[in-house]
Amino acid sequence: MKTISSKVVKKFITKPPSSLSSTASLTSIASFNVSNNAFPSSLLDDFTKFCYQRDLPRAMQALELMHTHCIRADCITYSELIKCCLARRAIQHGKRIHVHLFSNGHVPKTFLINILINMYVKFGLLNEAQDVFDKMPDRNVVSWTTMISAYSAAKLNDKALEFLVLMLREGVRPNMFTYSSVLRACDGLFNLRQLHCCIIKIGLDSDVFVRSALIDVYSRWGELENALRVFDEMATGDLVVWSSIIAGFAQNSDGDEALRLFKRMKRAGFLAQQTTLTSVLRACTGLALLELGRQVHVHVLKYDQDLILNNALLDMYCKCGSLEDANAVFVRMVEKDVISWSTMIAGLAQNGYSKEALKLFESMKVLGIKPNYVTIVGVLFACSHAGLVEEGLYYFHSMKELFGIDPGREHYGCMIDLLGRAGRLSEAVDLINEMECEPDAVTWRALLNACRVHRNVDVAIHAAKQILRLDPHDAGTYVLLSNIYANTQRWNDVAEVRRAMTNRGIKKEPGCSWIEVSKQIHAFILGDRSHPQISEINIQLNQLIYKLMGVGYVPDTNFVLQDLEGEQMQDSLRYHSEKLAIVFGLMSLPRGQTIRIRKNLRICGDCHLFTKLLAKMEQRIIVIRDPVRYHHFQDGLCSCGDFW
Repeated sequence: MKTISSKVVKKFITKPPSSLSSTASLTSIASFNVSNNAFPSSLLDDFTKFCYQRDLPRAMQALELMHTHCIRADCITYSELIKCCLARRAIQHGKRIHVHLFSNGHVPKTFLINILINMYVKFGLLNEAQDVFDKMPDRNVVSWTTMISAYSAAKLNDKALEFLVLMLREGVRPNMFTYSSVLRACDGLFNLRQLHCCIIKIGLDSDVFVRSALIDVYSRWGELENALRVFDEMATGDLVVWSSIIAGFAQNSDGDEALRLFKRMKRAGFLAQQTTLTSVLRACTGLALLELGRQVHVHVLKYDQDLILNNALLDMYCKCGSLEDANAVFVRMVEKDVISWSTMIAGLAQNGYSKEALKLFESMKVLGIKPNYVTIVGVLFACSHAGLVEEGLYYFHSMKELFGIDPGREHYGCMIDLLGRAGRLSEAVDLINEMECEPDAVTWRALLNACRVHRNVDVAIHAAKQILRLDPHDAGTYVLLSNIYANTQRWNDVAEVRRAMTNRGIKKEPGCSWIEVSKQIHAFILGDRSHPQISEINIQLNQLIYKLMGVGYVPDTNFVLQDLEGEQMQDSLRYHSEKLAIVFGLMSLPRGQTIRIRKNLRICGDCHLFTKLLAKMEQRIIVIRDPVRYHHFQDGLCSCGDFW
């Protein structure tokens, strides 16, 4: 019987014969009698070297030799090999390592089994991970936390919470990573409060990761007061916790508080990182604070070419109505993903640049970037606002075939808006009836808006009733329905709408407009005289209205025909919040600077006409962002084409 030398084995492992398969090679080597004491040592050395060099093919060949001759390496070396499998997504190799580790009745150390469980979790094989976990002779906090984290990440919340209970029953004490994972599996405030009590009881409430998770989950459930309370209990500052609380308020559309906290963070001496800046940009986007957004952009420059931040910048500039800035960011981006393209397409369309949006979509397709659900929403929105009915119908009916995307509510909403704008209301109604998903209030509002423009009373009443069935507290629809009835002299129906509002405690939301001047936000509300310059603003407004009447402006009282708060018609129109904000902008901003207004309610027809004429008379660009769309007024025209 021949004896194989370590030199021969090393040569074989380093450079296997090309003519032999891996299995054949191992079989021929196994036929030798291994008597040389140097063989195991040399094989282990080579195996270790290949694992640390991340040479997966050779490491696996060495592993097969070791398996054949019942040779085992140390836990750290195996952990390196498993890391290599994870990096290469080599699932089958990972399973082969699993077989080797448990061969011949051998049970690896808990440390290595935990790494194996983590491998299966990272591969998304939770059943395999669970199977390994169930067979463990000893489970420590890492074993339990890995499984809890896996089930939490997979949104299997009940399973994650169940494992926490089982962990406690086995006498294993959860640590900060366990609780930060299981907190995100809370599917209600009851569970969240129970866990919060447990965390306080064992003294982990001061841990950065746990506190951050608590803030995240309270914010997710809209419990911003509790989130802020957890934050304020912080003994010492930490950037992770600052980022969590700022993100919580930004995600819940409380941009004012998010920005206030950001300023506190800066005063406390913390440098903003990517996650924090993304949240701050979201806050600027929600409040349409362009100048503040530009200041945040300065901080973003430190993370040049960060894709997530650049996408957030794109979104902010588009939603603040500054397409020039958005385009500058987009052109400069070295890396662009589908989110970048979709954001720019939607931004162009929302700001009235529909043809440019469609051209950008064609460029995206030429570059081979596959559109997603949101991209097609932007394309259909662009078709709608450019009156491109046939193009819109083509993209809508072929989106499944061309891009593999099933039409959703947003796509149907765009098509109903498109058909409605074109006056094809019967087709819009037919499309609603054909929807596979149940039409929501937004879908019916698209139809109602078209009916308002084309004065189709019967369909408008039907659409309004459907909205109120789905959203009984939508004050705007009540007001519009009341006005539709009043326009057709149906006074009994007007009275019925009023009674319904009174019985449900619904009041018309007061109009509010915001303008940013000298890094300060100025808010204007109809009837509110708290602004320090309100008297001067009113005087200037009256003078402007007098001048505009000389060039054909006549207040359109149809928009307050049946105002349910009983305001006087022309006086109500005269002091609408956007008019006050615009006049303040004229008084405060340099002549060449664009006036940018954000409004909480849809701009009324009278204010729309007023702003068009004023922009021409004053030779100013005025941008108003309302909940529906963006209006760019210049030279007596609006980017919306008088349809909004």
